[in-house]
Amino acid sequence: MPTAPLQSLAMSRIKLLPEILASQVAAGEVVERPASVVKELVENAIDAGAHKIELGIQRGGISLIRVIDDGCGMDRDDTLLSLERHATSKIRTADDLAAVTTLGFRGEALPSIASVARFRLTTREHRALVGTEIIVNGGRIETVRDAGEAPGTQVEVRSLFFNVPARRKFLRSEPTETRHVEHEFFLHALSHPGIGFTFVRDDKFLLQLPAASSIRDRIRDLYDAQLVEELLEVIPDQRNVRVSGWIGRAGISRQTRSQQFVFINGRSIESGVITNALREGYHTALMKGQYPITFLFITLDPRTVDVNVHPAKREVRFRDPAKVREAVVEAVRRTLSGARQNWREKFQSKRETEEENLKRPEPVGPLPDIGRSEPSLSPDTVTPFPPDLVSPQIVVPAPENTPAGNGSPFQIIGVLNRLYVLMENSEGLVLVDQHAAHERILFEELRRRMEEQGVPSQRLLLPQIFSLPPRDAEWVERNIPTLQKMGIGIEDFGGNSFRIESLPTFLEVTDVVKFLREIIDELKVTSRSSSPMRLGEDMIATTVCRHAVKANDPLRYPEIEKLIRDLLACELPYCCPHGRPTMIQISLTELEKKFGRKV
Repeated sequence: MPTAPLQSLAMSRIKLLPEILASQVAAGEVVERPASVVKELVENAIDAGAHKIELGIQRGGISLIRVIDDGCGMDRDDTLLSLERHATSKIRTADDLAAVTTLGFRGEALPSIASVARFRLTTREHRALVGTEIIVNGGRIETVRDAGEAPGTQVEVRSLFFNVPARRKFLRSEPTETRHVEHEFFLHALSHPGIGFTFVRDDKFLLQLPAASSIRDRIRDLYDAQLVEELLEVIPDQRNVRVSGWIGRAGISRQTRSQQFVFINGRSIESGVITNALREGYHTALMKGQYPITFLFITLDPRTVDVNVHPAKREVRFRDPAKVREAVVEAVRRTLSGARQNWREKFQSKRETEEENLKRPEPVGPLPDIGRSEPSLSPDTVTPFPPDLVSPQIVVPAPENTPAGNGSPFQIIGVLNRLYVLMENSEGLVLVDQHAAHERILFEELRRRMEEQGVPSQRLLLPQIFSLPPRDAEWVERNIPTLQKMGIGIEDFGGNSFRIESLPTFLEVTDVVKFLREIIDELKVTSRSSSPMRLGEDMIATTVCRHAVKANDPLRYPEIEKLIRDLLACELPYCCPHGRPTMIQISLTELEKKFGRKV
């Protein structure tokens, strides 16, 4: 049989791409849209030690992107080298890559951008007499010459994707691309408040942000004072994973993640670990389907986080994700708890606060059975106030000798629409939703009872045996005591199999195996310090909703006063178990503005 010539066998179908084409391929990962270019150029400016950065765009960045900074600048040799692929000043060895401390480090951005646009770079070091200008057209260097620019660096990117029409047609409308650029601008302005930022769109100055002394001041500059008033400063602690920043108060949320910002060592990132930790930290303080407002800054050893796992560096990988999740959960809980004390001080005198801190929990009675359709709740703590004590049409006003005259910093005024309790405190008017408030009181009391006395469970008629993948099986083996504390009678059955003998009485489960798989998936992303009653909290919230004071239940003054005091003693007094607010404060300043007394 004739054989092919050796020369034809040596002919390879795999060929090296031309340098310009290779850069365009690399640009497909780095340069997705104009906002991607803005991200890379602004990061370079920050890494260069800039104190002021100006961003200008035209037509959403499609026509022009210009970034000007007053950073260290470059000499001619470094300027030419910066346009070579994988040329960088950020890292030298593999150890540097394992502990990245700068925003950029790959050395791909400038050559990738220059390969798909008309590119101009001018730069000058601060002590140099002249600078350098380089003009690149679609990856080909056309001009290299001296320039008399100010110290720092200026990069212009025009006609993005002019030579790659397949990429250009996938760009969105100019308003959409502009919004993406603005979002990128906001991220960098938030993460580096010590740098002054200017944003120019279509030759109009939109934002001029001076260097701020704190992230709070930068948030106020970017948004408004009203948002700042809804935020709480995160209370940091001394640990390897330091969490700081500002988060929304309990009950304050948004329908999207548009105001959920997370930064790792100054880098804006997206992380499912952090998202789950935030939801875990807020827990019942957040309505389902809502997202918290967060400006969260996490600082940790660069060696414990890998930032080189995503082409656009949007995602990171933690060496110990459980430790990071735990730090975020505890920081959120600690901050909300600290806010609770500040909130209570508005409604309690100093003497009452001291007594409350010294008060010991009272003994609790027998555990109510919430597995029935109409559970019987303890009348001392969880029964609604009897509606027959007052006329259905009348709410008894506060007596003249109110607690306000005895050192209490709040006074009950009355009830609006047989639902909203009106109160006055030192800051103005307070409205309390009596149903939501009573829900929170009942929820925390019943949950505390079940945590102290254990979760009631009932045996299955037929034990269920099921198998899990190796990783899930390993997790279940480690957490069998926790699952048993939650009322799940589970034991190892050999290999990767387990046997379920009992479940909590308040659960109605038709498919035990499916239920256990879902629970395992949910618990794997929760905090190690979570309440053992997590499985029953939804059922508790549903139960107390049926038994809490309703909108049309009229209350006498002593009952209203007891409701308010019980609410202030709760762990999370500002929202019901479903995340809705229980109290709304209307300040005297706001009222004066409404009545035209103050501008």
